[in-house]
Amino acid sequence: MQTLLAAAEHLGGRLRARGETLAVAESSAGGLIAASLLAQPGASAFFLGGAVLYTRQAREGLLGITPEDMEGIRSASEPYALLLAQRIRARLGATWGLVETGAAGPTGNRYGDASGHSCFAVSGPVEFARTIETGSTDRVANMRAFAATALALLSEAL
Repeated sequence: MQTLLAAAEHLGGRLRARGETLAVAESSAGGLIAASLLAQPGASAFFLGGAVLYTRQAREGLLGITPEDMEGIRSASEPYALLLAQRIRARLGATWGLVETGAAGPTGNRYGDASGHSCFAVSGPVEFARTIETGSTDRVANMRAFAATALALLSEAL
């Protein structure tokens, strides 16, 4: 967790200095991304909110993503991560949307992705999505790796 906290401290400082805000949606990271950012003193200056979107019900209820929005898109994919990043950013009126969606393990997900698979997206003044495969079945290690990757991608975007 210390590595996550150090990365979040750096990001929080950069966001505050730029006067920018952030909204987070995560699934397999289980809240670690938001927790690391919110552990920073003064987080309210840059963190607008976040959600753990672990189910279709959460996705629909919290972000209003309908089955029609999902047409041609499968969960735990880069297009899906980008849709979530755009939606959470718009819903909360943030400068940046940051998303993680994947399979922490110890088994893969229902879409055929192995444990350790996760997709990430950043939406803001720049947008991009990326996928990682840790190759690990260690759920907690994957959750930490997913959170660290999300924070690194936001740093890259900034």
